[in-house]
Amino acid sequence: MVVLDLGLPDMDGVEVIRELRGWTRVPILVLSARHASDEKVQALDAGADDYVTKPFGMDELLARLRAAVRRAEPPGDGADMVVETAGFTVDLAAKKVNRGGKDVRLTPTEWHLLEVLVRGGGRLVAQKQLLREVWGPSYGTETNYLRVYMAQLRRKLEADPSHPKHLITEPGMGYRFEK
Repeated sequence: MVVLDLGLPDMDGVEVIRELRGWTRVPILVLSARHASDEKVQALDAGADDYVTKPFGMDELLARLRAAVRRAEPPGDGADMVVETAGFTVDLAAKKVNRGGKDVRLTPTEWHLLEVLVRGGGRLVAQKQLLREVWGPSYGTETNYLRVYMAQLRRKLEADPSHPKHLITEPGMGYRFEK
């Protein structure tokens, strides 16, 4: 969740929303003293999920935050949040990976990379998209990061890391997760 005031000293708040939307779907709630309808429309059209004007009641703000988080949660009972392969299980809701009955410790970056691939559901995830989603919008050409972290994930998760069955490289294009 991002709570953003449009009145930033060194950058336009609407531009921040556009930049965020270039690489993430995280809920964005704008808090602003600007009451004009056109400014609200501009922020919402740029990708904000909600807009609260100052002054505001704390109970209203908290309710809007809860609603934004609810809307961002994937639908379903959570069963679709557990992905099983022959060798390991990924629980997206609990942010856990289990291999051979034992939890696998992943770094935050390893987890984020795995999560993006698993949520891709077998579809190819482009190198540039992975870099931006995992490392941020200013990354797009650092493919060596992907090679290093994919090798680490394969060592931790694949039965034979040199011949992966689940964390697949599509040379020059990206990666995909196969069950």
